[in-house]
Amino acid sequence: MIALETYDGLTVATIRRPEKANSLTRDMLSALADAAEAASSDGTRALILTGEGRVFSAGADLDEARAGLATDPVWERLSRAIAALPCLTIAALNGTLAGGAFGMALACDIRLCVPEAKFFYPVMRLGFLPQPSDPARLASLIGPARAKMILMAGARIEAPEALAWGLVDRIVPADDLLSAARTLAADVLAADKDHAAAIKALIQPLR
Repeated sequence: MIALETYDGLTVATIRRPEKANSLTRDMLSALADAAEAASSDGTRALILTGEGRVFSAGADLDEARAGLATDPVWERLSRAIAALPCLTIAALNGTLAGGAFGMALACDIRLCVPEAKFFYPVMRLGFLPQPSDPARLASLIGPARAKMILMAGARIEAPEALAWGLVDRIVPADDLLSAARTLAADVLAADKDHAAAIKALIQPLR
C-alpha cells in the first residue's frame, strides 16, 4: 500500500489506501521508514511524499490504533528518518492531513497542499500524546500558541489559514501538485548530492 517510484535521483513515495482515507498500518509506516532510511545512502537527491485520492492520510488505521499502533515507536522512526535526510524532502499533500500522519509532513523541508486540504491532530480528544518530535516541529513552524490551538484546542485548519500560519508553503491545484513538487526539486536533482546536502546543513543542521 506504499508505492515507490525512483528515477534519476528522485524518489516518490505514495500512500495508496484511498478506500480507507489512506489510514496507516504499522506495515505501511515501516515501509515508509525503510524508504526514508534507504534514501540516505542510495543516491536519492529529492524525496516526495504524497497520497492517492482526496485525503493525504487520516492517521492511524483505527483497528491497529486500538491494538497499540497509536503509541508505537514506528511513527517516530519514520519522522526522524525523514528529518535526518541530507536530500530535499517535499510533502505533496493531496488532501487532508490528520493525526499521526502529521509527523512525516512536519519532518519534510517543504509542504505543498491542495486548496481542499484540512489539518487537524485530535490527540486531546482521543486521549493520546502526540509523537515525541511533532510538537516541537509544529511550534517551530507556526509558533507555540498556534501549535496549542491544534494539539490542545483541537482546531481544524483549512488550507488558506495553514498557508498564512506557515504550516504549508504553497497551495497548488490538485492537477498540478506533483508537477509543482518536481519543479521545486529540479535544481537539487541537477546538482551533486553532496552540494545539496551542504546547503541544507547550512540552513538547518541535520536532526
